[in-house]
Formats: sequence, structure tokens, C-alpha cells
Amino acid sequence: MDAGFTAEQDEIRRTLRELLHKRCGPEELRAAVDTPAGHDPALWTALAEQLGLPGLALPEAYGGVGCSATELALAAEETGRVLAPSPLLATAVLVAPLVLALGTDAQRARLLPRIASGALTAALAAPAAGLALTGDNRGDWAGGGRAGGVQARRAGAGWTLYGEVGPVPDGHSARLLLVAAHTGGFARSRTLLFLVAGDADGVVRTRHTALDATRPLGHLQLRDAEAELLGGDEGTDVPAALARTGDGAAAVLACEAVGAADRVLERTVEYVKQREQFGRAIGSFQAVKHRLADVYVQVQAARSAAYYAAWATAHGERVGGLALAQGLEALRSSAGEAVQLHGGIGFTWEHDVQLYFKRAAGDELLFGPVHRLRAHAADAASLFTATEVPV
Repeated sequence: MDAGFTAEQDEIRRTLRELLHKRCGPEELRAAVDTPAGHDPALWTALAEQLGLPGLALPEAYGGVGCSATELALAAEETGRVLAPSPLLATAVLVAPLVLALGTDAQRARLLPRIASGALTAALAAPAAGLALTGDNRGDWAGGGRAGGVQARRAGAGWTLYGEVGPVPDGHSARLLLVAAHTGGFARSRTLLFLVAGDADGVVRTRHTALDATRPLGHLQLRDAEAELLGGDEGTDVPAALARTGDGAAAVLACEAVGAADRVLERTVEYVKQREQFGRAIGSFQAVKHRLADVYVQVQAARSAAYYAAWATAHGERVGGLALAQGLEALRSSAGEAVQLHGGIGFTWEHDVQLYFKRAAGDELLFGPVHRLRAHAADAASLFTATEVPV
């Protein structure tokens, strides 16, 4: 592994940071989360047209940039710094890889160029997001299966879906839904993925009142909604594909959490240099220095893990869940110290620190918790499995 960034990766990070600094400040962020969609369509258009962000990890044959998941993860670190609300996670990180991996040639040609251009937003409708990102759909990690309460049945030449699922990131606003559903009845149940238009008949979508408003969530009700089988082959190993995609998504989310943790730590350091107590800046007190130093070390360790996971994803190694655990823990510590050291204003609605604290808590609810992510990594590695030692 080469720990240095390429010139192209540095340019992606620099350009994206400049664009977000201009287009996603605190005022723009708060205005965007209050819209029905939960994000600014103009910002999403700028990210697509100026940087090609939705198609960053898609092949050039489908209108993408042709980079790897590593570049997408590094881009997510920059969006995490400003908590940019956008369809990037749902569209480019969760849905696009599944369409690329499982879709037919016709489905790829129809959907991927529109995703790469930013014209088509998408959402993955699968419950228990944390386990869906890291589990293998077996044993204690199955969580009831990927499909939850959604059932699929044949209707002539096509399929219809019935049931409900939530919370779904951007599920309330995405134009395309990729829904995991059960087929085959109870005795022979298996999970398949289906394409459903967001405005199709029988689809009822509502937006959740989420703890973290910068991560908009939706709830879906499917009432005999018409659907198209992704891939057109019922023999597809969907759980394995979801597990691979989930590990890549975990690496991206780890980088995003590190970006948020780093930025809130920067803001806290700036504040303790200005806030005075007993005639001197509180940042000069040894106890405050020690607390911030501990957070700094934690953030840097999480960054190393996230970068390695991003690199490993492109090389077939699956360590995303463990990196995500470290990233979420670093964000929780950094945001918690920020609230404490900002004093009375740290938890007020008017201050931005509370947004980072809510991102930390909200991501753990969606993709964690941390101890479960680590427990799954330990189980996958058979870390605590008893083995006989030959004498």
C-alpha cells in the first residue's frame, strides 16, 4: 500500500473542498435541510456537473469518471467536514455499485449514465442499515433478512411488491428505488433486488423526523407496486452482493465520519483559544490540552483506518466495518468534547456544534452501534473462537 495521495486524488479533494466552502456554509446547510427533499438540488447539480461526483467510481463506458472506490471515499471525507446533505451516499455509494454488479446490460445502459450525470437519484430500501452494511445474512447477523417486510410476487411478465421498509436514506425523495424483497414464500424464502420508480403507483413515501437532519431519511410503503427484477436472473446471490457493497459503503462512511470529526475538532481548538476564564484563554489550561490531545490522537488513528479501508476496498479486502467503528467512535468523542468545551452555547440550536453531535449519534443508530460492528469483525475473523491446539 502506498500511503501517499496521487496528484489526481489531491486535486479531487482540493476542488471539492473549495466548492463546498462556497456552496455549503452554515446558512446554506440549514436552508437545505428544511426543504422537502432535505438537500439542495443546485448543490447536487454543481457536484455532478463540475466534479462528476455521482459517477466518480463508475466506468467511463457509462459516463463515469473511471476512478475507484478510494477516490469516492476521499470525496466523502470532504462532504463529511461540512455535513453536506446530498444524495451521494444513497445514489453513488449504495445503489450504483449494485446496479453495476448485478444489472443486465440493458439496465446498466439505461440507469448508470443518468446516475453518473446526477440526473437520476436513487435509494437502497433495505432495513436494519447497520447489519445490512456489515452482515452476511447468516446466523445472529441476519437481522430477519435483507428484505424485512417486503414481499415480491410475479404478476404476468413482471413483479409486484407489497410491504414497508424504513428508515431509508433519501428514500422519500429518490427518483429510483432499489428494493430488497422476499420471494418464494416462507419455506423457500430468498432475497432479490427490484427496481421501482419513485413515483410509481402503489408507492407511498414519507420523510422521517430524523435525529440528524443532515441525513434525511424516508419510510416506504409498497402496495402492489410494479417492479423490475435487477439482473433478470432469480439465481443471483443478492446477499453476497449486498455484503460486498456494504463493506465498500462502510469504508466511505468511515472517511465521512473522520472528516466530520476532524472539522469539529478544528472548531473546538479555535474556540478554546478565544474563550477566556480567570483572565486567560481556556485552551492554555493543561486539562483542556490533554482532552483535546486525546481526541486528536483518536481522530488520526481513525483516519489511518479509514484510508486503509478505502484502499483495501479497491483491492478486494474487506475491513470497512472495523474502520467504520473507529470512525464513528472518533466522531462521537470529538463532538462530545466540542459540546463540553463550548460550554453553554455548545448544545444550543443556533450553534453548529450540535449538528456534528447529532451526526455522530444518528450514524451510530443507522450504521452501528460501534460494539456491534467490532463484534461482527471479531466473529468474521474467528478471533474468539476456541480451537484445539495440537500437543
